Amino acid sequence: MMTVIAIDGLKNFDFAWKSINWEAMQNNVNRLQARIVKAVKEGNKEKVRSLQRLLSMSFAAKLLAVKRVSENKGKRTPGVDNRLLDSAKKKLHQVLTLNRAGYHSQPLKRVYIPKKNGKKRPLGIPVMKDRSEQALELQGLDPVSECTADCHSYGFRKMRSTQDATSAIYNALRRKGSANYILEGDIKSCFDCISHEWMLDNIPMHKQKLKIWLKSGYLERGIFHPTKEGTPQGGIISPVLANMVLDGMEDLLKHSFRKQDKIHMVRYADDFVITGSSKELLQYAVKPLLVRFLKERGLSLSAEKTLITHIDEGFDFLGFNFRKYKGKLLIKPAKSSIARIKEKIRTIIKSNKTGTTDNLILALNPIIRGWANYYRHVVSSEVFGKIDHAIWHTTWRWSRRRHPNKSSRWIKNKYFQQEGDRDWVFGEKESSERLLRMGQIHIRRHIKIKADANPYDPLWDDYFAKRSKPKAAGFLNELYQCLSPVR
Repeated sequence: MMTVIAIDGLKNFDFAWKSINWEAMQNNVNRLQARIVKAVKEGNKEKVRSLQRLLSMSFAAKLLAVKRVSENKGKRTPGVDNRLLDSAKKKLHQVLTLNRAGYHSQPLKRVYIPKKNGKKRPLGIPVMKDRSEQALELQGLDPVSECTADCHSYGFRKMRSTQDATSAIYNALRRKGSANYILEGDIKSCFDCISHEWMLDNIPMHKQKLKIWLKSGYLERGIFHPTKEGTPQGGIISPVLANMVLDGMEDLLKHSFRKQDKIHMVRYADDFVITGSSKELLQYAVKPLLVRFLKERGLSLSAEKTLITHIDEGFDFLGFNFRKYKGKLLIKPAKSSIARIKEKIRTIIKSNKTGTTDNLILALNPIIRGWANYYRHVVSSEVFGKIDHAIWHTTWRWSRRRHPNKSSRWIKNKYFQQEGDRDWVFGEKESSERLLRMGQIHIRRHIKIKADANPYDPLWDDYFAKRSKPKAAGFLNELYQCLSPVR
């Protein structure tokens, strides 16, 4: 009650919110999360649950939960109540309402986002109150999930990335004696079909809250629809719940097959690949085992997306193509990903027919930089060069269309400059804005995270501190190169 009176009596909520020592709050939460990890290692389930309850009551954890939902990408997307945490006063009052007795969630707002295949993916958007409650519980659940996760699961996990997943696949396939066959697995409507009963029986968290979120239902065009299975895509806690449902697949395979079968699994969220010594082994031994494992959880494999491929034919995973050329494994950007980035750039240029050169460059540079940084760790130099050439062609057509009565030399002098040894640099002479080339992004091999590294375990603090230093140095070096004149 004293806390409520103190906050309600504040005159300057913005100052109060900004004056919070967030580093101290995070340190308080980190200490409790480290204790949860220790309890999981000891196998003390009662202590784990006790520490989770303690964390959910922590004022520091509540502050961080509200901060997360009010400052992430979805902060401007309201739920069915159309309310946002867009002021310090609302944020502070939200903190005080978390983890109270008698909590009930509101239905999700159903929206749809387009998928690559032209279909639409359903998303369930919780209200800010429910998002904050989920973020609070997640702080106690995530350390547990990291302790029990499959070693080679990389999706929606702290300090892990798609680059780690590609490196793990490379390690499994790169040798001459490595497996030659790959099962490309995809789980059918994973988030929509997970068994509620299995989650309630096996997920180590506040059971009542979990049941409330799973059974909250959703509103679509004003009509309420109950949810009898699945966990909604769009909830902060949903990716961790889905990961915990699928964890155990790797251990199952490890204990079911011999070393000479060359079974290795790499998973990113609900997409995974499994290597094997023969097509028959994957088809008649591995696949039925996976079917039984998934059936217990209310899931099934997608028939159209689950394929068995020879490494010489190659396969696509996470936007990369893996294929052996005369016995040498090369990882390149997938053709579908190349086609999408070209189309995206063309669309941006076409939509800026009457825009200024600077605005066009400012719209293109983040797209070019983001795509190049994603693929900078694999065999991409040739692809970068081809995309740069395609961009040059498109910008040249854009320039000529603007001045149909001017000569090519005049257009070149206006829109393409010479800087150092480089010619045809897109950007006007009187402006400092220049179009980034993918060829400027240096190829640098990614160092894969250790399979059993746990970011919540203090024993790994030094490892993660050393791992972050090369990244910071590389970023500063890249930034310097981009800001300095090209030589």
